[in-house]
Amino acid sequence: MRIALKTAVILMLCMLPGVACGEPPTGTDILAQVDRNLQPDDFEMYRKIINIEPDGSRKEYVLWFLKKDLDKVVTLFVSPASDAGRATLRLGENMWLYIPNVGKPIRITSMQSVVGGVFNNADIMRLDYSVEYDVTDLREDQGQYLLELKAKTGAVAYDRLKMWVLKDDRVPTRIDCFAATGMLIKTLHFKEIKDIGDGVRRPSVMETESPLHKGYRSIMISANLKKRQLADEVFTLNYLHRIKDLR
Repeated sequence: MRIALKTAVILMLCMLPGVACGEPPTGTDILAQVDRNLQPDDFEMYRKIINIEPDGSRKEYVLWFLKKDLDKVVTLFVSPASDAGRATLRLGENMWLYIPNVGKPIRITSMQSVVGGVFNNADIMRLDYSVEYDVTDLREDQGQYLLELKAKTGAVAYDRLKMWVLKDDRVPTRIDCFAATGMLIKTLHFKEIKDIGDGVRRPSVMETESPLHKGYRSIMISANLKKRQLADEVFTLNYLHRIKDLR
């Protein structure tokens, strides 16, 4: 009888505003929510990438971005005109670049960059973080969750990540990316949280800086996100030259 009464009291308290009940989320839970809030499994959207050099000069690219499941990504260059029609394909850790009128697609790596600047190919064609990383530690810092992530394999672009996550929105505000040696490779800043499509609030701007590229900055702006179901055939080497027909 006493146990039943105690349970009833707990249930009533949990219904009160401001009272937190239940088990606290694990790092794995939080990372899964971060992934879903940043990008659904199957969608399309546009991304503008701006590379800024120390002298203030800028170069801009617009890419159409397609993702399916957890490991399939295609991007199509929309502008500038000199790059329009180029496309990239990522299947897991394997990546290719298609250039019109240049034979078959070229193999590329995660640490290279098809647009130059501070963003590498892994940043541009990013998979879900939970696909590539395990959570090794969870604590609080500056009123946010701080996740420590370790790469599952040596094929991942960064060996270790430190990710600060907003408690309410469950989206990152900052990610520090480290090499296996412990050296900081770059820092990603997530800004301007808003609905860019699909009815979910997520960062619309990502900026990056790197101690390895002093004075250089790169900015990625996301817009017009829509869920879209696409056939597996779209995410193949033989389809890259036809991607533009899907826009």
